[in-house]
Amino acid sequence: MVGFVGGFVRHDDLRHSEVQLAQRLRTAHPDHLRVATFGNWQRKAAHQTILRWLDTDEDGVLSDAEKRSARIVLFGHSWGGAAVISLACQLQREGIPVLLTVQVDSIAKPGQNDRLVPVNVARAVNFYQTRGLLHGRSRITAADPAHTEILGNFFFNYQKIPEECSQYPWLTRHLFPGHTAIECDPQVWSQIEGLIGRYGFAPPAASEATLR
Repeated sequence: MVGFVGGFVRHDDLRHSEVQLAQRLRTAHPDHLRVATFGNWQRKAAHQTILRWLDTDEDGVLSDAEKRSARIVLFGHSWGGAAVISLACQLQREGIPVLLTVQVDSIAKPGQNDRLVPVNVARAVNFYQTRGLLHGRSRITAADPAHTEILGNFFFNYQKIPEECSQYPWLTRHLFPGHTAIECDPQVWSQIEGLIGRYGFAPPAASEATLR
């Protein structure tokens, strides 16, 4: 399980829902689940961490069997949502399947495409809102619908910021109310946690032929 925080947030800032989710997952599955969070600018470090996790014989090279055994879930908010798709694309080029990608109010940096989900991803889901100066990708699509199931593009409308956002900086809450609200909305992250529980421990759905 790899999560990406948005903006310039520290990867271990527990005020943020991505970090809280990672902590819950780590606590709930201490014996068989590896979980890490990264800044959205730390995609290289996240990639290297995944490769290290998959290299079970520690020979420095991933075999086809090690790649096929991958059970990867990627989730992120804002720039972190776009980092999810960029990392999934990199894993596709290496023939590594991904069980699930989760984008929350995903915002792409220049040169990124956070709309098109690559074929190595079995399932993908997108949560977004449209209030304020910052709002995320409203629709994601599969590069190949035969190999990737889009679970949904779920819209959330906020008339006020959830109480859980009270620990966020005042400027963030007032300049970007909707973008902040969806990040700290417990309903959103409860749904994400449920999806991870349902799809995050299944065998990879992408065929070997797709990943060659």
